[in-house]
This record gives sequence, structure tokens and C-alpha cells, in this order.
Amino acid sequence: MPIIRREFLSTAAGLAATIGLKSQAQAAAAPTFALIQINEQAIFFNQMSAGARQAAKQAGATLVIFNANDQPTQQNNAIETYTEQKVQGIIVDAIDVNGIMPAVQSASAAGIPVIGVDSVLPAGPQRTQVGVDNEQAGHLTGNYFVRYVKQSMGGHAKLGIVAALNSSIQNIRQKGFEAVARQEPGVKVVGVVDGRNIQDNALTVAETLLTGNPDLTAIYATGEPALLGAIAAVNSQGRQDSVKIFGWDLTAEAIAGIDAGTVVAVVQQDPRAMGVAAVGALLTLRQGGTVPKSIPIPITIVTKANVQPYRAIFK
Repeated sequence: MPIIRREFLSTAAGLAATIGLKSQAQAAAAPTFALIQINEQAIFFNQMSAGARQAAKQAGATLVIFNANDQPTQQNNAIETYTEQKVQGIIVDAIDVNGIMPAVQSASAAGIPVIGVDSVLPAGPQRTQVGVDNEQAGHLTGNYFVRYVKQSMGGHAKLGIVAALNSSIQNIRQKGFEAVARQEPGVKVVGVVDGRNIQDNALTVAETLLTGNPDLTAIYATGEPALLGAIAAVNSQGRQDSVKIFGWDLTAEAIAGIDAGTVVAVVQQDPRAMGVAAVGALLTLRQGGTVPKSIPIPITIVTKANVQPYRAIFK
């Protein structure tokens, strides 16, 4: 039987204890962040979650994701729960930007930094806002729409809007677009319908919009569910040649619509970059750094001319 010196045992025990302390310190230093999503139906939110998850993994952080299923009260409850659990940071894509603020204030008062992403929160203790300038993007889309009406629709269009009136961010997109479209003498807005950011609802109200307006020539859809619903409604009624669609957030169906000529232009955000930037902001704050009050993420207006690079993403 080999002889093991007592000095070795002492050294080994000390080394093991040191390693154990280091492991505990590393575990304690690894933060847990929470991302509170609107839903997990839309590709947009799934891509945002994927970006956030990747950024957290690369930094050695833990990310938990909460799906509110389009319920504002669920988001409030989630923030309260994560505050009680003492997570090290919260990212929220708010449904009701005003209604979420008491929970945001409570989390901030507890020393937990809160990041707004996508939906724009009102003035408050949140540390930064990550996302698109939705009103400006609405203006840009409105300008594109008006140019198209003049160049390809003889200067006249009867426009219907498939909106999500329960979504503050889509209300901003609608406002920006309408501010431009309603100034054009040849454009008449004949109706606004509320899909409530749910694809099946958007399909139903888009069909009602089309049925009630047989001379409708254009649709503006304020988000992914609205756009999908509008495309499906136009296709089901066989009006692909007479109704042109403009909207937000690419999908495979939107790309097929672009190829068919029914969908003219889609505002494409970069939700993955939003997720990465939001987690990055929390990591910077945790390390004692500062972040700007706003972190802008650019958009692209996707048309038949520049859709090719997106095909591999939305197979």
C-alpha cells in the first residue's frame, strides 16, 4: 500500500477548498436575467428571445423567458415575481406600456435594472430603451406607400388598416403611417379594424374589411399577426391582383406575397439584435458601466428588389 504524506493530504484539501470557493464565487457572480415577452406565437418574439439567449450564454449568464400570451396582467405579475426572486436584471417588451410602470418602478426600487425593448415605455426608472423608432418607421413606410400609389396605382388608393389597438407600439406605427397617408389627396382611409395582435383575429377582421369594401385597393398591417391575417384574407377572397399590402415583419408567407406581387413592402426589424443589445446593456450595468437612454436598432423596408437575403431566414 503506497504511503501518502500528510503534507500532500493537507495541500490537496486546501486546493479542493480553494477550488470550491472559486466555484461558489463564480456561481454567485453569474447573473440571472429575465426576459418578459408578449407572446411566443410571432417569429419576431422568438428571434428576439434567441438573440437574448445567445448573448446571455456567451456571457455565462442565465436567462429565463416568460411568455405572457398577450396578457398585460401576466407581465405585471411576472415582474413582481422576478423582483421577489431577486434576479439581476429584467427586460420587458410591454403590452400595456403605462400599466406596466408600477411594476417597473417596484423592480427598480429593489435595485433591479429594467430594460425596455421594442415597446416604448413612458418616462420612468428604466435604464434604457432598445428598439426601433416606430413612429419614424411609420412615416418612412407611409412615404413609400404614397410614392407607390402615385407611381403604380394611378395616384388613387382606398386604404384599410389592420391594426392591434391593444398594442401601444402598433398604435404608434399606425399613427406614423397615417400622418403621411392621410395628407395625400388621392388616398382615402375607408376603415381600421382591430386584430388584437392575434393572427386568427386579424384574419377575421381583415376578411370583414375586404367584404365591406369591395373597392378596397390597399391594406396597411401594423404587425406580424396583422400582416399574416391580411395576406390570408386577400388570398382567400381571390383579390391578390386588386389589393396591395404593406406591413411589418417578414415571414415565409410575406415573402411568398412579395414574390406574387400582392405584398409590396414590409418593414423588417432586427429582433435578434434587440435581444442581444438588451442583454448587453444589463451586462454593462452589472459591471458598473453606463448605458445611453436609448439604443436604436435600424429597420429595412423589404421589397421585391431586396428580399433575396431574407429567404434563408424564413424558409
